[in-house]
Amino acid sequence: MMMLTWRRLVLFPLFIMAATSATTLRNIMYLTGQHPVIPEDVSLRSPITHVALAFMNSNTFNREEENSSWPIFMSVEEARAKFEPGTKIMVAIGGWGDTAGFDTAARTEESRARFARNVASMVRDTGADGVDIDWEYPGGNGEDYKQIPNSEKAWEITAYPLLLAAIRAALGPDKLISAAVPGIPRDMLAFTSDTLPQIMQSLDFLNVMTYDLMNRRDTVTKHHTGVRASLASLNVYMSSGAPPENLNLGFAFYVKYFRTEGSNSCMANPIGCPTGLMEDPATGADLGKTGGFSYHDDIPHDEIWRSYENAVSEGRYDEEGGGYWYYDADQALWWTFDTPDAIARKFPLVVQEKNLGGVFAWGLGEDAPAFKHLSALNDGVKRLAKVKDEL
Repeated sequence: MMMLTWRRLVLFPLFIMAATSATTLRNIMYLTGQHPVIPEDVSLRSPITHVALAFMNSNTFNREEENSSWPIFMSVEEARAKFEPGTKIMVAIGGWGDTAGFDTAARTEESRARFARNVASMVRDTGADGVDIDWEYPGGNGEDYKQIPNSEKAWEITAYPLLLAAIRAALGPDKLISAAVPGIPRDMLAFTSDTLPQIMQSLDFLNVMTYDLMNRRDTVTKHHTGVRASLASLNVYMSSGAPPENLNLGFAFYVKYFRTEGSNSCMANPIGCPTGLMEDPATGADLGKTGGFSYHDDIPHDEIWRSYENAVSEGRYDEEGGGYWYYDADQALWWTFDTPDAIARKFPLVVQEKNLGGVFAWGLGEDAPAFKHLSALNDGVKRLAKVKDEL
């Protein structure tokens, strides 16, 4: 998942549900070290079926020697005590920018077996119900794509399913394995009609990161978590062999904004207006034209705060693309984020339409203290479960 310190970032079949939930939909929350906040209200916690503790570094599992230290911000035992009985507690391994450990692990049969053996030891020692493999961009297009060209990572496309198979063999059939996977088709280099059936043999479900669908590699404004783009993402996975019941739709509990060129075309039609260059063409470095924050964060600058307040009060929902947006012409800022209403719309338009197996969010504490987006997500799960029960 793309790490948010403010930013993410993104980005976990269900057989045992939280005891108080009647739904068959997975409702998964990443719990992050940046915002380890859990709602005190049991009605907000009880619909949650899985919690993925994010993250444990991937290099932790490449050690030759026996390891009994599994560093993470919260133990599985502590997390289990904070959620309702029956909630599955998983450990997410990797995250945005954490690729070196996976690169080492995937190279040979021996290195894959070592990595998998250590993952199994961690699950046994911590009491976790499974793992989320957050190697987000096998095959290329990750954070380092300008430093390491995709051609040098092409071998990862075939190695990725082999690594997952080794983890499944080490964990056995009773533990959960999920993977966080790209939401933008251009990044799905390792998820093809040849590889995806192999991948799904090892996994219980995919967490499709249908957020950050606009990022600094883009040159025009669009919704970072819109309905139309989310459907396009899911269609790629399904057409390549992923069963819809094994896919989870991703939700972002954070806000994104982008500076545009401020041209007349932006004022006339803010959706699709030019942003100009947002990353260094040589290094891929952020040029400072994009930002974001979770609902738990302090907003970084007074001018951004004023613009965000206007975005909340004056923003609109785009019926065509399926996303909430606001354009601040004075500051040439494009805002894109999900409101509770926008979250509610995704259940009939995406989750029900595609008959998905569940949803997930990055991340639980990012929505504190009000938890309005979590509440909307929980309501959507409950409503859709009722619809399914009536069919």
